[in-house]
Amino acid sequence: MASFAHTSSSLLLVLISLVLSGSVVVTNAGTMYQEINMTWGNGRGKIVNRGNLLVLSLDNSSGSGFESKNEYLFGKIDMQIKLVSGDSAGTVTAYFLKSLAGSNWDEVDFEFLGNVSGDPYTVHTNVYTQGKGNREQQFRLWFDPAKNFHTYSILWNRKTIIFLVDGIPIREFRNFESEGVPFPNTKPMRIHSSIWNADEWATRGGLVKTNWTLAPFIAHYRNYKADACIWSRGRSSCPSNTAWMRQELDELNQKKLKWVQNNFMIYNYCTDAKRFPQGFPPECRLQSN
Repeated sequence: MASFAHTSSSLLLVLISLVLSGSVVVTNAGTMYQEINMTWGNGRGKIVNRGNLLVLSLDNSSGSGFESKNEYLFGKIDMQIKLVSGDSAGTVTAYFLKSLAGSNWDEVDFEFLGNVSGDPYTVHTNVYTQGKGNREQQFRLWFDPAKNFHTYSILWNRKTIIFLVDGIPIREFRNFESEGVPFPNTKPMRIHSSIWNADEWATRGGLVKTNWTLAPFIAHYRNYKADACIWSRGRSSCPSNTAWMRQELDELNQKKLKWVQNNFMIYNYCTDAKRFPQGFPPECRLQSN
């Protein structure tokens, strides 16, 4: 697989034109102290720089993780992340929404699968509804996500779930409950993130193992923003401006989505006939309409 460094200039020019034709909105976020709780790692995860930066680290004893203090029922969640640099093979940095544990949980996943130096990360996405996932789509990125911070967003409303990278949609999972496809719209979820060792499967199916002489492996986070409905005491409280609640992909963003999926998608469960010999899940047909 060619490195992202060799992405053709024509593709990059298309990306630039797509970004410039859209709009970029930057808003301030609260400090990590206000928004985040460390959940595991025995001190390997830390909030530093007066609450403006969070770091998670992984060594050969343990990884680390955090979760949002609030639960949300719908919203737009943004986080700027700089992934592990250099040889990150075997590591997984996960960033996801998840409801309380149980057999029927909901979950919306970004997972960043590390690789050897010079080879690109794999962005692994999935959507779980009522405890069932198996909706994987994977991508390469058009940049090196370990060199600088980039914004990873999840937009979740009653109509759709949209995965975005620097404001560019890479995946959409629309609500087809009327067609019998479960959609996460009743269980509040928290944002979680973690870094952990998965060298039994993460890089080339487990062929490349984690090089522990390079530990600790560190991921950096900043500018967490949750423009979302906060769930508390069995009720959802939404901000006054909830334009995202009605948001769907317009024509321009549909073009951006198609551009990403045509050029950077490397796996789609909806085209894996060997995996689904009895027929694809119903949302595959519905999403394509």
